[in-house]
Amino acid sequence: MNIKYAISDTVVMTDRVLKQMLRSPDTVITVLIMPIMMLLAMRFVFGGAMNLGGIGTADYMLPGIILMCVLSGIAYTAFRLNNDVQKGIFERFHSMPIAKSSILGGHVLTSVISNAVSAAALVLAGLLVGFRPQAGLVGLLLAAAVILLFIAAMTWVSVFFGLIAKSTETSSVFSYLLIGLAFTSSSFVPVGTMPAALAAFAKYQPMTPIADCVRALFLGRPRAGSLWIALAWCVGIGAAFWALSIQAYNQRRK
Repeated sequence: MNIKYAISDTVVMTDRVLKQMLRSPDTVITVLIMPIMMLLAMRFVFGGAMNLGGIGTADYMLPGIILMCVLSGIAYTAFRLNNDVQKGIFERFHSMPIAKSSILGGHVLTSVISNAVSAAALVLAGLLVGFRPQAGLVGLLLAAAVILLFIAAMTWVSVFFGLIAKSTETSSVFSYLLIGLAFTSSSFVPVGTMPAALAAFAKYQPMTPIADCVRALFLGRPRAGSLWIALAWCVGIGAAFWALSIQAYNQRRK
């Protein structure tokens, strides 16, 4: 099947999953309302009690909140995919004359779109509560690229767990572990304010360099080293879980 039909089939599958998502008030609340509520809570409830190294609360926390909301949002990708598997829709699609890549592609593209919308809504809300990016156009585009790459990488994590989970109830449990990584990183407070053992862990886990990179790009303080480390984590995680997802997908087809 040629690339033209593969693309058109993926668009159709994406439209299907997007419609499912928009019919779910719970998903809309998670994608749009909860991220903004988290931003407001961090800015006005907890922000005054935090030592952020002289950086404004909104400027420091917004990148971490974006990462946190992506990690929460991808749980729905795993849930929707596993729901297709459990209800037999997955096998039904395989019996149809469609590009088989579009079956996963629709879920992946929906996740990227919905989480990108969530991130954009957070940035707009952040501007209203004190977020003041200092970067030029190139810096903002680089920050957006890192966020999109992070979304794509985390989406493949969710696809893998959506394929291997034994039930829809357990398909999204993995997201709690990822959210725990975000909390134990520099997403919300500088690593230097943590106890020594926790600081050592936070320094070398993936969420810290990714949050630091996005923050530095927004603030106009990019460092080539942090950018490459963040890109390496995103590409490495995405590639590893893409390979695992394809393996799990092929096992499901047997």
